[in-house]
Amino acid sequence: MQYRSLDHFIADGKQALAKGPIAMVFVEDDVEIDTTLRHHQQLGFAKVIAFMPAEFDLPRDVQEIVERVDYNMVEDGAMEIAVNRVIEAATDQWLYICYNAEYLFYPFCETRNIVEVLGFHTEERRSAMLSYVVDLYADDLSVTPDAVSLDYAHMDRSGYYALARKDAEPPHHPKERQLDFFGGLRWRFEEHVPAARRKIDRISLFRAKPGLRIREDHTFNDEEYNTYSCPWHHNITAAICSFRTAKALKKNPGSKFDIHTFKWHNSAPFEWHSRQLLDLGLIEPGQWF
Repeated sequence: MQYRSLDHFIADGKQALAKGPIAMVFVEDDVEIDTTLRHHQQLGFAKVIAFMPAEFDLPRDVQEIVERVDYNMVEDGAMEIAVNRVIEAATDQWLYICYNAEYLFYPFCETRNIVEVLGFHTEERRSAMLSYVVDLYADDLSVTPDAVSLDYAHMDRSGYYALARKDAEPPHHPKERQLDFFGGLRWRFEEHVPAARRKIDRISLFRAKPGLRIREDHTFNDEEYNTYSCPWHHNITAAICSFRTAKALKKNPGSKFDIHTFKWHNSAPFEWHSRQLLDLGLIEPGQWF
């Protein structure tokens, strides 16, 4: 079904929010929209909701598997506004957020659907799951100048690190079980990326509850949602394999002509399989199996 606005969706789309988990895909441009939506539908989300400009088209088969909301992502805070409205309307449902040309991977996702992994995560008394945004990029920018290629996607196999996340107020103590993670293209080309946007951690899977609010940096007003694990052992983590940073670096006039390739000695072909991410330590199964 197609909704003409966010207000229309909140008012008339209650059936779409009645059963989770629910994937919300925010479409910023016309790159790999259909593959993004199909990928998340195949992971087993009960509903996939595409927030996208009205002028963009969808293939007929994709129209049949998604709920479409006409929505303009150009406005500042567009993502936060939409997510917070959906949180209010879908209390107690598991929600997921990503952008187009981003693909969710979690441990054993080839044989276990998203309902199973979130069922286990809920049993562990967790209401949110940490994910890392793993940058993808085309190997040859002379062939694919927008840096997006599913067939020849590459990723960084090293160069990831974490720093303590400190309180904003003095005395700036480190927050419990919270870290800021860095790496990928935002680290290698940090001179082209604002400091506030260099982190690669994102709370992409979370359970809606009254009063919960997402912030611009993809963290929440409930600090427990921003933790990487519970106090007693490690939990499952996920990865969002994303062309978003590569697209931006090749679209932004300030970096477009300075970058001739994203490949370096630690680049590796992306295998589109969770085993590669597990082997590199970019996702973790926790106590699951």
